[in-house]
Amino acid sequence: MNKQLSFLPKIDRVATQKKLEDVLESVRLYRQFGMMREEMKVTPSYEIRYHGPTNDVGKPLEDVVMANIQQSKREELIKQTSFRIDQFLSRLGNGRAGKDQRNIIIKRYLEDEDVCDYIVYNELGMSERTYRRVKARVFYKLAFALRLEVYETEETGGNE
Repeated sequence: MNKQLSFLPKIDRVATQKKLEDVLESVRLYRQFGMMREEMKVTPSYEIRYHGPTNDVGKPLEDVVMANIQQSKREELIKQTSFRIDQFLSRLGNGRAGKDQRNIIIKRYLEDEDVCDYIVYNELGMSERTYRRVKARVFYKLAFALRLEVYETEETGGNE
């Protein structure tokens, strides 16, 4: 009957992890390749087009410019996120715990693609259990630092 009230919302672990992994993947790709700008076609297409008159005027230059503007906004957002991740990693501390947390994020998510967890914890000389605990801890810290945490919604019925 006496149930303590909790004013702190619960965090949806799976959704938070998915969201953070997606952000880390896009940052890794940005660091690896950068952004590719769209270019205008120089040569016309000499294909027969079977359709009626559309009375539509093609504006390829404007289309390319608009696509590049949207791309540069996305690039700026990813660049800021990358900078914030670097700031977070540099502030983890120089003790063993901070170095382990930093190495997990860098080796697993920011260096190479297709790196599995067992490769990372063997490189770091950790047991699997310790690796999972440290990884969960640094994931929460990073999610809060980047404001990517996802809260569970409380489903209540009717007039409760």
